[in-house]
Amino acid sequence: MARFDEVVGTFWGNGDHGRQQPLTDEMVREAEHMLGVTLPSALLALLRVQNGGGVAADHDAFPTGRPTSWSADHVPFDDLMGIGRRDGMISLLDTPYLVAEWGMPTPIVLLSGDGHCWIGLDYRVCGPDGEPSVTWFETDLDTELVLAGDFRSFVEGLTAGGSFADGSVADPASV
Repeated sequence: MARFDEVVGTFWGNGDHGRQQPLTDEMVREAEHMLGVTLPSALLALLRVQNGGGVAADHDAFPTGRPTSWSADHVPFDDLMGIGRRDGMISLLDTPYLVAEWGMPTPIVLLSGDGHCWIGLDYRVCGPDGEPSVTWFETDLDTELVLAGDFRSFVEGLTAGGSFADGSVADPASV
């Protein structure tokens, strides 16, 4: 497991897809006000390096202790949404709409996903000013799995998706 400070420098992949404008303190204040939560400092540290986009291949998966509809032993983390309103890109600011659209619990802040599966900051236990856990949400199956107790631990636990023996999707009936 890598230390967070070591991951920050190698976290982001190449390309501009999903990248928002450089993050400012004002953007953070507006996002926290709109979302009604305090965002984790570790998340903001990553977004200050690059405000959203693709995650490097060394950090694009998180191991799980049980199967999901995605895989028997991990979930994907191909990208991390930034904070902003660039045309044609979703961001953390789209969380209220996406949560309502997909029938997810609140309060959460979505970090990555495609509608059927999401990874998000889960504020239900800690409250809006606490340190949220990072949770995998499967909207079609109405299931969830806590991945890490906080965002820093989540990032430290990320690994290369290619390192898993079987890249195939698990049988949803076995989840």
